Amino acid sequence: MKRRRFLQLGAVGACGGAWCLAPRLPGQPPTSEGENRMDLRTYLCRVARRTSDETLSEYADAVTHAERLPEKRRQFLEMMGLHTLPAKEDRDPPNVTVTGVLQREGYHIEKLYYEALPGFYLTANLYVPEGLVEPAPGVLYVCGHAQHQKVHYQGHPRRFAQLGFVCLIVETVQLGEVEGYHHGCYNKGWWQWYSRGYTSAGIELLGGIRGLDLLQARPEVDGERLGVTGISGGGASSWWVAAGDERVKVSAPCCGTATLASHVIDKTIDGHCDCMWWINSRQWDLPDVGALIAPRPLMIASADRDGLFTIESIREVHARLARLYERLGVPENVTLVETPGPHSYHERSRTGIFSWFAKHLQGRDIRPEAIGDIEGDPEGPETVETLRVYVDGPPKDNRLPRIQDELIPLAGPPRIERAEDIEPARTALVAALREHTFGGFPQAACALDPRVEFQFEDNGTRGYRFTYASEEDWRLAGRLLVRSEQTDPGACAVVLRSPREARTAAEGLAGQLGRWPVKAIIEPRGTGDTSYDDEQQWHLRRAAAWCGMTLASMRVYDVLRGLQAIRGLPEASATEIGLVAQGEMCAVALYAALLDGGVSGLFLVNPPATQNAPGEPDGTGPALEMLNCLRYTDLPYVAGLLWPAGLAVIGECPGSYEWTRQCHERLGTPGHFVTAASLGEL
Repeated sequence: MKRRRFLQLGAVGACGGAWCLAPRLPGQPPTSEGENRMDLRTYLCRVARRTSDETLSEYADAVTHAERLPEKRRQFLEMMGLHTLPAKEDRDPPNVTVTGVLQREGYHIEKLYYEALPGFYLTANLYVPEGLVEPAPGVLYVCGHAQHQKVHYQGHPRRFAQLGFVCLIVETVQLGEVEGYHHGCYNKGWWQWYSRGYTSAGIELLGGIRGLDLLQARPEVDGERLGVTGISGGGASSWWVAAGDERVKVSAPCCGTATLASHVIDKTIDGHCDCMWWINSRQWDLPDVGALIAPRPLMIASADRDGLFTIESIREVHARLARLYERLGVPENVTLVETPGPHSYHERSRTGIFSWFAKHLQGRDIRPEAIGDIEGDPEGPETVETLRVYVDGPPKDNRLPRIQDELIPLAGPPRIERAEDIEPARTALVAALREHTFGGFPQAACALDPRVEFQFEDNGTRGYRFTYASEEDWRLAGRLLVRSEQTDPGACAVVLRSPREARTAAEGLAGQLGRWPVKAIIEPRGTGDTSYDDEQQWHLRRAAAWCGMTLASMRVYDVLRGLQAIRGLPEASATEIGLVAQGEMCAVALYAALLDGGVSGLFLVNPPATQNAPGEPDGTGPALEMLNCLRYTDLPYVAGLLWPAGLAVIGECPGSYEWTRQCHERLGTPGHFVTAASLGEL
């Protein structure tokens, strides 16, 4: 069955499709700028810088901004994992349980928890001014990464209440009265979060949206006058909530602002929790999130010696958004407050935020120096015990500790009963993956520029080392092996070199493929010539995901380009191509075969059972994750959809591939599914 190929990668370069001898003397190192010198860290820095440079470029004027805003907000919620959240008009206010009330001079504090989703509870305190004669504006205060959050930040909701606001302070999933998890990829080894499309930023956004639902349902609150603010992790969440929910009329993130370029180039990402970014399948930067807030009032407050958010990148975010607000005709609605010192509040940022909210939610123009700061000790008089919500223990059905495993619905196997079902299922899956998993592929392919580096012949085998350009400045290497007597193009088995593999492991696999007249070994990035130390992998995996790709998805692209290069060889058949991979590279081979559409068979040696599995906390070991892929498929389902291509599982065959075997057997010839202890058995 002929399949449409995923990528039309264009011409192979200056040689007009022919393979060229390398334009350098044998044995001399590459000398052209960037040639064979790219490494993954440098590459990701370039991607991050390019993304930051291109942010907001699509908003030429106010009309364009208004037209694109609804779809952009939908995309943002999707990248946050909230694509299944019902619209405001279709959901009820959250169930609220009040466990105690503290009466204080001029205000009272309700200790409560609310049900953001069925069985998913968040702890909060509600500060309500006394003597309200009409509904007051509501403020959502979202907490940073501090122990005993309601206590640590109590001065802020208290001061808001003293100024006439109803303020709900909500604890995070990680550091509330019941411990949940923010640090999945950061230090738990839960790299499958990227494959699931889960980010702890999304769960905090959900809690914030439902907190707004709670405020809007309160009789003391004017639901048309809502604002959000917080510091650090709460500063980031202030961006998320204001961008994700138009009911927020004013926002003030504090110490939670930076560009993607800074996070990657300055390596501030290494100090950041997973809640600080979204699943960046569309390669956004923070100003793109800010565009969802515009033209509503936005104050960015930040310290000038913050080691997590560099002041230069904060100024860059503000400058880019200031130009957008200027185009929207409201330049006064965005401002930057810089404060001296480290990652923290300052009197200037606190009073600036209070003044900003008074102006835009109460209509009162009070200078920051006149509005008053929080009183005395920032934490104030309340203790952990006085502000405790779960005075009798948390609800027994609380899903909070496991919400990361339950929020995102995962794909089941496709319904394949007949051969006619394969093509529609495959087409739909490829379309979804192109948009949500492989959106980081280059929009336009560079010239393939294949080159023969040197030739050899020995013991009945001839061949050559070759290179090709996968992306700009990425030249990847391979080896071609042909029987000396071979004169016509022959079926070619393409072996993928693995990260950290033994020196001749790929050659050993190729040596077991005795019946294939042509064999090739290719080195996707991070293997062979472009390999790197294990100590870099934790950073690279997180930085890649924030840039909108993963190590595995980059390697899929490299294999697609390698297949194109090999199909241009005079020795190799363009239609009889097999892929051979072991361990983690089996995932790369499966997706590459699916997207390529022209692979006739796969040999998978000890393939992983699933992409929904944890890895090592330090980032070493197999890197299987691909953004959002588990929303649409998993490895055994991809393998099934490759029919009628042949599939052989060598070594251990995980039980999850039973569905694959049944699918191939149900559809019958010309496909086949076989298992063997070794390649030699085949």
